[in-house]
Amino acid sequence: MTDGGTDRVTEPTEDGTRLHRLLGGEPTAWLVRRARDRLEAGRPLTGTVTLTGATEEQRRAVERLTGRPPRSGTSLSVSLPEVDRVLRGSGAAPGGLAEAVVLLTGPLRDRDRDRMDTASAWAAAFAPLDDAVAGRAELAAWRAWLDATGVVRRLAPSPDVALPLLNQVAAVLRRLPSPGVPIGRLAAECCGDAHALDDGHPAGTLALSAVRALAGLPFAAEMSADSRRTGWAAAGVHLDDLSSLVLCVGLPGDTHTALGRLLTLYRETGQPAMLTLRQLRSHDEVLSAGLVRVCENPVVIAAAADELGRCCPPLVCVGGQPSAAGWKLLDLLAAGGAEFRYHGDFDWGGIRIASAVRQRVSQGRSRWQPWRFDRDAYEAAATTASAVQAAARLPRLAGEPVATPWDPGLAAAMARHAVRIEEELSLDTLLADLA
Repeated sequence: MTDGGTDRVTEPTEDGTRLHRLLGGEPTAWLVRRARDRLEAGRPLTGTVTLTGATEEQRRAVERLTGRPPRSGTSLSVSLPEVDRVLRGSGAAPGGLAEAVVLLTGPLRDRDRDRMDTASAWAAAFAPLDDAVAGRAELAAWRAWLDATGVVRRLAPSPDVALPLLNQVAAVLRRLPSPGVPIGRLAAECCGDAHALDDGHPAGTLALSAVRALAGLPFAAEMSADSRRTGWAAAGVHLDDLSSLVLCVGLPGDTHTALGRLLTLYRETGQPAMLTLRQLRSHDEVLSAGLVRVCENPVVIAAAADELGRCCPPLVCVGGQPSAAGWKLLDLLAAGGAEFRYHGDFDWGGIRIASAVRQRVSQGRSRWQPWRFDRDAYEAAATTASAVQAAARLPRLAGEPVATPWDPGLAAAMARHAVRIEEELSLDTLLADLA
């Protein structure tokens, strides 16, 4: 029999048998392994097998087996049909070499059947995830990425381990995007463990890559806490309700709610307000603000507060990919019937953010329109920036192009010019609009 299947032939269970004398020792174990590999692969025992760097003991064993001394040199070649004839003719294995291999090393494996069974088991493990992803075009590329990278098999090395893991991820995806849920609650309800989606946990790793796909971000998550928080927030999941923040200025408040009184105070003093998700989640009413402008970068808020003070109209900064607090504020404003005007960086990341905000706020009765965020504005900004920065080359666009359904000409112009225009370069124009 063998140690570990086919690694080496052990000593015979009954000393002195003819088969073990001929083929059962360690010096011929390599020959038995080669024959077994061929049989399990469905190949005939024809031709020769060669061992490079054979020892003297291995050469003498082949000589005893075949009755002829091997050729000189460091390689040792053996004819499999000749070994078969010797075993049959000597009576050591009437069924020949194939019978001898089974007698010495045990029953053969059907490798084709093993591969089919393994493939079937993996397909069954992925079935819950495939069902959750079906019909969701935004997750199709992510699902293909899982196969291409093998990330699931690294996290769960067998189908038995992968099945419960992918069941958990599928349950999470069916709940996303969410209007706002704490990650611990989502994990408890979908995975049966409030910490299953924590950083470093297999379900958390896979689910986070999926929510990044939903947000149009690279699937492989960055390691920083801010990146993780931003990724989950894009799907409406918050890690905690105090560290998730949103910046605004000029939002009208009221006199009968805590948030309303806070906004009123900030508006009267002309100062920006940094709101936490906790404050926003505690507010049970909609926010009525009429026309609300939305920007991507905090510098616009700061400049607007400096220039306009208490006269600044409602302005919200999403700060890149909106945080959970950012989404919650936009939801409250949208529920109050706000009309949104959006401006951001003219790069593909900025376009993705604009598209996400547009989709989110347009689900209700709110209207979304670009705020100097169309083809004409881009080309004007590119011309102005080129003149101002004549001595310095404008940064080039990077990443995959993104459609701009509110103005298809914008994406075409950006692809043609291939320059990135940061929001700060349009600051004077934006302030003039606010004034």
